[in-house]
Amino acid sequence: MKNNDVVQLLNEMAVLLEIQGTDKFKPKAYSRAARSIASLGEDIEAIAARGELTGIPGVGKSLADKIDAYLKTGSINQLEQLRKEIPVKVRELDAIPGVGPMTMKLLYENLGITDLESLEKAVKEGQLKGLKGIGQKTVDQISEGIQLARAGFGRTLLANAFPIVEGIQASLREIQGVRKITIAGSFRRRKETIGDIDVLVVTDEAEQLMNAFVHLEGVADVLAHGPTKSSVRLASGIQVDVRVLPADSYGAGLQYFTGSIDHNVHVRTIAQKRGLRLSEYGLYRGDEQVAGREEDAIYSAVGLDYIEPELREDKGEIEAAQHHELPKLIELKHIRGDLHTHTDKSDGANSIEEMLDAAARKSYEYYCISDHTKSLTIARGMTEEQILASISEIDEFNSSGRWKMRVLKGAEVDILSNGNLDISDEVLQQLDVVTASVHSKMKDTKEAITDRVCAAIQNRHVDILGHPTGRLLLKRSEYEVDLERVFETARASGVIMELNSHPERLDLNDGNLRAAKRYGLKIAINTDAHRIGELDNMQFGVFQARRGWLEAKDVINTYPLKEMIKLLRK
Repeated sequence: MKNNDVVQLLNEMAVLLEIQGTDKFKPKAYSRAARSIASLGEDIEAIAARGELTGIPGVGKSLADKIDAYLKTGSINQLEQLRKEIPVKVRELDAIPGVGPMTMKLLYENLGITDLESLEKAVKEGQLKGLKGIGQKTVDQISEGIQLARAGFGRTLLANAFPIVEGIQASLREIQGVRKITIAGSFRRRKETIGDIDVLVVTDEAEQLMNAFVHLEGVADVLAHGPTKSSVRLASGIQVDVRVLPADSYGAGLQYFTGSIDHNVHVRTIAQKRGLRLSEYGLYRGDEQVAGREEDAIYSAVGLDYIEPELREDKGEIEAAQHHELPKLIELKHIRGDLHTHTDKSDGANSIEEMLDAAARKSYEYYCISDHTKSLTIARGMTEEQILASISEIDEFNSSGRWKMRVLKGAEVDILSNGNLDISDEVLQQLDVVTASVHSKMKDTKEAITDRVCAAIQNRHVDILGHPTGRLLLKRSEYEVDLERVFETARASGVIMELNSHPERLDLNDGNLRAAKRYGLKIAINTDAHRIGELDNMQFGVFQARRGWLEAKDVINTYPLKEMIKLLRK
């Protein structure tokens, strides 16, 4: 799928048009179209083939023609012209938290800054001081953002890697002689971000496979081309390595190339103590292969239960496998509902009815509407009066029988700087699910933020703490907060911790999820969906939950409705 490529190109055009400044409406139009395409649940090439691009919200005929041109030729003439006129590396600067379109324009026009390197130099030399709208706090934020961006260079969000992986697999499966294909590495471990993509193949026609691979659509550079291993760099910048393995070594290769390094070293050490030698080609006693064809046989032969890929980080999983104490990890099929979603009553893109129809197609047992509240004006947060009107509307929906699932009345309530909530208790008590979240003043001290969060979750109406650390992967670090104190307060108050499934959040991280589980806290895996397509992000929350050792019993929205409601009640 080229959806993500199109989204990036449209966002780049929006920024360059903003810098150009000739038309104040076009940048917003391109941004809106990019958001719509980002939430599509279908391959944009399939939509283009049907001639239905203009059916995408925000995509008119002119924009549809540009998208169609890109899909056919790999470029957009207007974008190429803009790049010549304005040599700003938008994607590079956009990776820096605190640097948006207006800041890029300001930096380019006043200092000639076009990329991360020139921005970093300007920050070090103090050139940003004195620019209109840029104070010391902004300079510090940009400086911190540069380091965060550098750390993220070469990394790709797991969600963005999925369509790339699916395209590679589909192309290689069409090649005659291919018997097995598996994506290994950090992708198979479902890490939040990935580096390279490792593809393992069993085939009878290795030469034909490798020739086809290096000529796949989207390949920008061929880094290596051999009979058993080839490497390419895609136009997106991601490196893809393909290895051909003998069938008798496939399981061993899968274990080896899935990693992590620390996990593999630990397993090899155990094998050595048993007089065995483990490599990517198999498990051997002397020259005799003991195991290699099947991955689970590798673990069994060294005295371990099979370890799911998501757990292979050498963080206790090997010891658990030795003592038959591995968790029975949660699966997507266990999820019965979504407890945090938005509609166009605040900053969502779809109506309540549209979101409910989409949720019903997932056969959910329950589904919560939880729009933003009034303090978050940028998200058109709802007032008490608007929430009460929504409550009445949802009551009517439940009475109508149109949807078999129970529609829950909720809100994502803003945690104010003093720890209070921005909606009165009288209104909160009428809601089924109250999610409290921090959306502002994330640069406060650790003590201040911890006090603020702990005060909020002690409110007897709060059910869930939303995206508890506030991070945005590759864009914004976690705010400083004492999670141990938060977990202790949550346990005493009966508050659920959210695992936010948005691919840029995946908040809590895997380590924090394990800590929350040790405290005996329940987790809610929610999508925080702002449009229909984002309901599919539930899978990424489940991946993260598995990395955090969570079982179905640890997750509140795996329980039937009545039991789930009881767990929410303090």
